[in-house]
Amino acid sequence: MIAKNIDSVRKSVHEACMKAGRDPKSVEIMGVTKFVGPDLIREAVSYGIVSLGENQVQEIRRKKALGAYDGARLCLIGHLQTNKASMAARVCDEVHSVDSVRVAEALSKFSLMYRTDGVLPVLMEVNAGRDPKKHGVLPEDASQLCDTIMSLEGIQLRGLMTVAPEDPRLARGAFRSLRLLRDELVARGTPVSNLETLSMGMSQDYESAILEGSTMVRIGTALFGPRAY
Repeated sequence: MIAKNIDSVRKSVHEACMKAGRDPKSVEIMGVTKFVGPDLIREAVSYGIVSLGENQVQEIRRKKALGAYDGARLCLIGHLQTNKASMAARVCDEVHSVDSVRVAEALSKFSLMYRTDGVLPVLMEVNAGRDPKKHGVLPEDASQLCDTIMSLEGIQLRGLMTVAPEDPRLARGAFRSLRLLRDELVARGTPVSNLETLSMGMSQDYESAILEGSTMVRIGTALFGPRAY
């Protein structure tokens, strides 16, 4: 099943890129492993899904101890509380949900303390759709948070992430807003190398996200099937 699902998603990504006039290699497929068991995760990695996203630090620690993520890059994509920042800096390869100065400073502190490489790649999470049910810094506050992240040792900004509103009529507008925000940050002097990743789009809306410039789509259900929450 997983091989068929991966092929289907890759085909859809390719078709969306062709429609947008983009190179399919410019879009990375991240497998979202929330409530997915270690065996299925390992199978996905064997088929080339080597970027994995998990929502909770505790789950990352548990599954990592079982070898579920071997051979893959492991990213925290769920909301991070500052009291979990120490664990996140130790067990994650990247953190894609930095949405406040407090979280950025905590990750900086513990990255310098625990990581042998001394650098934790991060994405800044933006509430591009202004959805009160979603996390993320508001667009008008993003430049200030971006400057803070860039000023801290131990973490390195690699791009932006957003979770779009569930209403598909609003999702594409949120994706467009994130892309335009990236362009604004570059225009005001943020190096392009620090904003290369636009992580936006999930199983229900990744095609429209690709049309708006996504470079990373976070796919759970379309890869692993329905899960019991």
